[in-house]
Amino acid sequence: MSEDLSTDAALGRDDMARLVAADIAPGAFVNLGIGQPTNVSNFLTAEQDVTLHTENGMLGMGPEATGDLIDADLINAGKIPVTELPGASYFHHADSFAMMRGGHLDVCVLGAFQVSRGGDLANWHTGAPGAIPAVGGAMDLAIGAKATWVMMGLFAKDGSSKLVEALTYPATGLGCVSRIYTESAVFLLGDGTVRVRSTHGITFDELAERLPVPLERA
Repeated sequence: MSEDLSTDAALGRDDMARLVAADIAPGAFVNLGIGQPTNVSNFLTAEQDVTLHTENGMLGMGPEATGDLIDADLINAGKIPVTELPGASYFHHADSFAMMRGGHLDVCVLGAFQVSRGGDLANWHTGAPGAIPAVGGAMDLAIGAKATWVMMGLFAKDGSSKLVEALTYPATGLGCVSRIYTESAVFLLGDGTVRVRSTHGITFDELAERLPVPLERA
């Protein structure tokens, strides 16, 4: 790693979104999932020339719309009002999913309930009785994109780690996640290895004590 991005304080949601946005390569085609990932659109720069795709049928999505910019007919997949950039286009839902499944997206950024050390993703159902499953396009994105990144809180409400040895929730995709952004650390995954790129408000040793998977320094 050429630059130490660690901080003394845990990352807030805007901090995480800003970090993800900065890591997206110029000219990339990107899909941002529902929840925390949506916020990434607000931190992309014009110089990056990133094209955002949303599975409800839009290419060239801009940042979240506020105030007079809100158009109730212009929303992303999470039903959040968004803006359009010059050259934006609209298309049928089937065409949108063909883009996702056909390997045309460079990166997708998704939320998660769990990620395993092998990059398996669980983000559509907790398996709890009465829980409403909501897979949406997550399975298509997780497998179809060239790179799948996750934004999530590292610890559940009971203090347990969401980065696990093996999934206990129903899987969305297997071996698909290569990077995880959390409030406490950024992780790089590959070949069953979890490397810590940066820590935030916690030391590497403290992190290693709390997580149920072996860690390496990036």
